[in-house]
Amino acid sequence: MAHHSTTPTNTPASPGSRRRLPLPSFTVQIFLGLGIGIALGLLASYLQSNEGGGTWLIATMNWIGSSFVTLLKALVPPLIFAAMVISINNLKGVANAASLAVKTLIWFAITALASVVTGIVLGLVVNPGLHTSVTKDAATMPSRVGQWSDFLQGLVPTNFLGLEIRTRVAEDIVSASPSFNALQILVIGIAVGVAALKVGEAAQPFISVVDSLLKVLQKVLWGVIRLAPIGTAGLIGHAVATYGWDKVASLGWFVLTVYIGLLIVIGIIYPVVLRLNGLSPLAFYRGAWPAMQLGFVSRSSLGTMPVTQQVTTENLGVNPAYGSFAVSLGATTKMDGCAAIYPAVASIFVAQFFGIELAVSDYLIIAFVAVVGSAATAGLTGATVMLTLTLSTLGLPLEGVGLLLAVDPILDMGRTAVNVAGQALVPTVVAAREGLLDRARFMSRTKGEAIAHR
Repeated sequence: MAHHSTTPTNTPASPGSRRRLPLPSFTVQIFLGLGIGIALGLLASYLQSNEGGGTWLIATMNWIGSSFVTLLKALVPPLIFAAMVISINNLKGVANAASLAVKTLIWFAITALASVVTGIVLGLVVNPGLHTSVTKDAATMPSRVGQWSDFLQGLVPTNFLGLEIRTRVAEDIVSASPSFNALQILVIGIAVGVAALKVGEAAQPFISVVDSLLKVLQKVLWGVIRLAPIGTAGLIGHAVATYGWDKVASLGWFVLTVYIGLLIVIGIIYPVVLRLNGLSPLAFYRGAWPAMQLGFVSRSSLGTMPVTQQVTTENLGVNPAYGSFAVSLGATTKMDGCAAIYPAVASIFVAQFFGIELAVSDYLIIAFVAVVGSAATAGLTGATVMLTLTLSTLGLPLEGVGLLLAVDPILDMGRTAVNVAGQALVPTVVAAREGLLDRARFMSRTKGEAIAHR
């Protein structure tokens, strides 16, 4: 019997057809955006210092960067809700779902503890509070203070949408803006998902609608993700122009200490955890890289959450039902950069700056707040809130927060990248231990770029 080849033959292009120039990979596009942003930021700084201009360029970059992050965050509330409902529904086919949730939280705590210990050790070795040129005039009270009661308040939704109205008074003008409490949306999604499971067959039309909604939202998301290189240029450019090297230099030891801690977490602690569980660190970072780079430029764990879910399930091979649940939970409570390394180093900085001696019990409190406190501030965004919770628990001056605000955006890029890495790491480790990891997919080299071309 003759076998006919199904391989398509090369046919000449028609005269009217045009060949598209191949675009560089998504990673290359991100780095191009990064380089262009730095160049534009330096140009804006030069114009501002030498000619008194550049304001329009700074404003344009701020609008581009903030618009990109706003688009990402706008998709987060419905994505959290839909992802939780569908993942809860899919978890019915996964054995020991409740046990998986507990083990996930335990691994959150283990990695957070290792991270905060790293921050404490670095703070004591480098002494960043004793090597700074910043003055006490920069000390100001923070606008938002984290409290332990925030956790209980966040668990009880004030309305079905998890919607909050925040008021702001500036120059005798009161303005109000709506915002979403991510923890409340998470609780609502879990409650609705569990209720749908208990309803059974009658809830299937509802599940189908939510599943379709999730797919549509994800499609919209990939359209937004394509704008990441442009958003990167705006975000980095505005940061360079607004928070120039002079401000970084005044807190250079502090910035260096934080970044060394972040590098230790992703370069030593996470690889050790992966190796102890029989996983390749190189394969993990190859798969998690798209989410990490987006977290770095967007400075938003919640905004990056949909991409983190995608790389965790598609690139790293985690069971989709469990992966969607674990990443959504991690995006609100798992923050090794913002809730462990940063508050540890910053608390020691504030204590040293104000000449306050910390006892061994104080360092234990720092560790406790890092492991448990991220849940207390889960409904509130920003490492500053976590720092205020740590300082208030220790009884340190809250005015110390103002000393560090000048370099916060520079630090936030690295903190968020580590947050995102940890949010992908724990589901991968738990899935590997529970037999829910597709190891062939985890080790595959053909991954990462597919995220950008949806």
